Amino acid sequence: MPKKLMTSFALAGVLALAACGDASESEPEEGASASQGAQEEGQGANGEQPEMPEADTEDIPDVVAEVNGDELSGEDFTVLYESQFQQLAMQSQMTGEEPDQDELKEQTLDSMIGNELLLQEARDQGFEASDEDVDALVTEQAESNGMESADEFIEAYEEQGMSAEQLTEDARSQVLINQLLADLEIEEPSEEELREIYDQAVAAQEESGSEEQAELPSFEDAREDVEEQATSDARNEAAIDLVEELRSEGDIETHL
Repeated sequence: MPKKLMTSFALAGVLALAACGDASESEPEEGASASQGAQEEGQGANGEQPEMPEADTEDIPDVVAEVNGDELSGEDFTVLYESQFQQLAMQSQMTGEEPDQDELKEQTLDSMIGNELLLQEARDQGFEASDEDVDALVTEQAESNGMESADEFIEAYEEQGMSAEQLTEDARSQVLINQLLADLEIEEPSEEELREIYDQAVAAQEESGSEEQAELPSFEDAREDVEEQATSDARNEAAIDLVEELRSEGDIETHL
């Protein structure tokens, strides 16, 4: 599976779809000129924007995979695939390159399988998601998507053709996976590793040559943020290793 681990792909996919819908209703306030320039590069000789490609979901089976006896539905796959495809299709209007749908379908299915493996492992280890945990996650996701309340987030979810009950189920799965990942054992980053990460960030900024970028804080001032990033990266790598281990031990059949 790709190195970018997507925990609770179901929830993330619908969030992405809702965010794309919101973005399409208003003009961007910042970076408009840069975006316009990129779009002009993708225009044809007559100055018209290329047509938005469409997601090919005609041949998606009712069951796209079976993971240790649990079925992953084609309906769920289609929702997730279309949300990811929509983002790439918007980018394609700027680059002029259409998304590779076969590759994207494979990545989508791999992410779903990885998510299911983590969820099964969380349940096997006895993790539990309380209603309070679920409500807190929904509120957190609403805020991170610029919504004023959980109710607004639920409405956006329902506009995609799903129910509030499905949102609750997806959020509960996410809570379980978060608990599993938080319980993974990882080594604390050394001082040498933290300084290396910081130096790389400084070098990247200097290489960009942008005078508009704010000056980076000193290592001492940035240390807490650098340590948080290093810990997050280490936990993500541990999660990827866990998924690969569960894959090798699991009984997985795919039908795409």
